[in-house]
Amino acid sequence: MKYDIIILGSGPGGYVAAIRAAQLGKKVAIVEKSELGGICLNWGCIPTKALLKSAQVFQYAKEAAQFGIKIEGDVKPDLEAMVKRSRSVAEGMSKGVQFLMKKNKIEVIQGFGKLKQKGIVEVSDAQGKKTDYQADHIILATGARSRELPQLKQDGNKIIGYREALTLPKLPASMVVVGSGAIGSEFAWFYNSLGTKVTLVEFMPNILPLEDEEVSKQLERSFKKEGMEIFTNSSVEAVKIENNLCKVNIKTQTGEITKEAEIVLSAVGITANIENIGLEELGIKTDKGKVLVDEFYRTNVEGVYAIGDIVPGPALAHVASAEGIVCVEKIAGLNPEPINYKNIPGCVYTMPEVASVGLTEKEARERGLEIKVGKFPYTASGKASAAGHKDGFVKLIFDAKYGELLGAHLIGYNVTEMIAELVVARNLETTGHELIKSIHPHPTMSEAIMEAAAQAYGEVIHL
Repeated sequence: MKYDIIILGSGPGGYVAAIRAAQLGKKVAIVEKSELGGICLNWGCIPTKALLKSAQVFQYAKEAAQFGIKIEGDVKPDLEAMVKRSRSVAEGMSKGVQFLMKKNKIEVIQGFGKLKQKGIVEVSDAQGKKTDYQADHIILATGARSRELPQLKQDGNKIIGYREALTLPKLPASMVVVGSGAIGSEFAWFYNSLGTKVTLVEFMPNILPLEDEEVSKQLERSFKKEGMEIFTNSSVEAVKIENNLCKVNIKTQTGEITKEAEIVLSAVGITANIENIGLEELGIKTDKGKVLVDEFYRTNVEGVYAIGDIVPGPALAHVASAEGIVCVEKIAGLNPEPINYKNIPGCVYTMPEVASVGLTEKEARERGLEIKVGKFPYTASGKASAAGHKDGFVKLIFDAKYGELLGAHLIGYNVTEMIAELVVARNLETTGHELIKSIHPHPTMSEAIMEAAAQAYGEVIHL
């Protein structure tokens, strides 16, 4: 069978690329060894958000009296029911992708695909039968998996990765989470909020080490207020399993300590799935575990492209989708703008939420930029007070000379829904005064953006 485009992997990079290619009149096939939607829809973004929502509702129920609501009896979390709902949400999303494939007349080839030679993909099905498929263009979108450290080998039972963390059969009494990036912080908050005694270990000086330092410190305070134990500038040296408990040896700045926990969750990043997909056979260049591509995702081999977690850049679902669209539009002869990687938003769905785009204050100062910084706390927000979510702030960084928005760093309720305004503002080269003069509805959380901009210029009203 001959296609215009074959895509290996049906995650948010692969399936979005397939749909856009079909819209542009291309004959498309997508190869997937597991569920449509990839890790994101089935074992990542979507099911984790379903679990986090369950934890949020549990917190609301515990705090109901503060809102004038009486709940008789104890409020208890039911992890099994939460997991069941999470899996149902994921399955529904995967079925949605199946529908989109049919709607756009995209053929789904079930099996493991690899490059056999230029223009040919070999697919092995569950029975081991191999079939060759031809295409003028082949896009690799094979995603990534949980990274393993030598001293933290995952056994899927006591030392687990994010996949097992999504489906634990019962709520553990205690857990050590290693790594405080988005995945580690989200699971740490989820289990801690349900009553698990959580210890969070981070090698860098701050949790969420890629975020603005003030945001990281605020989240650390919020976590500690909820009873979480946090060790920064620390590393897990070894884990021994004795009497069904994990004895975790943690090297801290003040010496080595041992923590006991029922479960250890390793959340130390991801590893790209580039093994056994034919890269070596075709001589496709890689570096540090990533496939090297140009601004339109072309590899060094004509007709072969790569997008998403297997190429350099932020390993985020929305980035993979954007890359897929740019890639196929270029293949189709359009003239797409290359992605501006300096304007990629990042979100963490803890409580409080975290969202950011652009330079941190430290990065801006290290570049020698003259800046204006505006910060507006949620404690001064009427909507935040009414909602019972006064933990957090909006912080904006502007170029002092031209008023350009260099960075935005938000922590608090609903900020993952608010960050898009600032991404658009940066894309349109909006200035600080233009943000101030853009009337925001009252009362809303988003007013904090306008107020933060005003604070940077000494014009803030409600602070």
